[in-house]
Amino acid sequence: MKKVTSLGDPSSGPATPRAYRAAVVGTGFMGRVHSHAVRANGGEVVGVAGSSHTKAERFGAAHGIARAHADALELIHSPDVDVVHVCTPNHLHAPLSLAALAAGKHVVCEKPLATDAATARELTRAAAEADRVAVVPFVYRFHPMAREARARVAAGAIGRVSLAHGGYLQDWLLYPEESNWRVDPDIGGPTRAFGDIGSHWCDMLEFVTGDRITAVSAQTSRISDTRGENGGSAVTTEDLVSFQFDTAGGTVGTAVISQVSPGRKNHLTLEVSGTKGSLRFDQERPETLWAGGRARTGVISRDDPDLSPDAARLVNVPVGHPQGYQDCFNALVADTGAAIAGETPEGLPVFADGLRTAVLAEAVLTSARERRWVDVPSVDGVDPA
Repeated sequence: MKKVTSLGDPSSGPATPRAYRAAVVGTGFMGRVHSHAVRANGGEVVGVAGSSHTKAERFGAAHGIARAHADALELIHSPDVDVVHVCTPNHLHAPLSLAALAAGKHVVCEKPLATDAATARELTRAAAEADRVAVVPFVYRFHPMAREARARVAAGAIGRVSLAHGGYLQDWLLYPEESNWRVDPDIGGPTRAFGDIGSHWCDMLEFVTGDRITAVSAQTSRISDTRGENGGSAVTTEDLVSFQFDTAGGTVGTAVISQVSPGRKNHLTLEVSGTKGSLRFDQERPETLWAGGRARTGVISRDDPDLSPDAARLVNVPVGHPQGYQDCFNALVADTGAAIAGETPEGLPVFADGLRTAVLAEAVLTSARERRWVDVPSVDGVDPA
């Protein structure tokens, strides 16, 4: 992973040497992760905005950020900001990203890109018209062994893919007294489990296989109709999703998404089977990739001398020193900076990918509500012709 050494205005010719100057909007966990990734690449977080000036000041003091803003728009329009990192609750993603694009800034917006597909489409169009780099952090793409799985599928190592399965399991909302802003559809959107983590799984599936989901048959469920202390409030968003799917390439598959599976923290797994072999990636054990065949099975490590170039470029510490989630974010920011400087880094997830998962989310909800198979519409600029 290279350090970011140059940024520039794509409309003004070649990039000029300059540090990656970022604004971070949001003072929660994701704000911390993004801030660290910017600094890890030699960039600067020039300011932070929060829901209150007090929260912004506290975050800035804890992370060495000089300026704290209660007004996110004030920070976004600052002339010393090149890239805006939107790390807020979901309902603010679209207005803040649109404001940043209108101000001529590049954007890294947390997923979901928007709480509905129509708005996600508007954001994708706005990014293209503004000629800005606009990124959605589907960061599990940046595990070296996920890239290795993708390279092996593309090279035909496992033959024609016929089956894919897996899921993403967590337990952080196991108990009914536990709640969060994501539970509120006015803030988090109409889908919770799928929108929050199912989107990651679908992005991984499509990224690794190079194929698109074309139809889904889904079920959703809740373990409790209320959440919060002292009886809580009514809940309409889902805790669980299971779905079957077909792809354009003829693959069939299943996935299970849950935020209420006891003992599971961030258990994202993807297994793809082809006519010659199978591959399995486990996000909680990202140092290796399982490879199976009729004659033998084995484990591929990220120090494999035959690792694909795209996987090898993301290896930044020797095997034996675990490389994980924060490293993925660091790599995403490095590639964002490279894209801003005019390069074309492989596999950078952009707003079109965020639109893709928004379209999938609406198909899943429609299928679950109407108890039928639903076709997933293609998205211009996302799906292959």
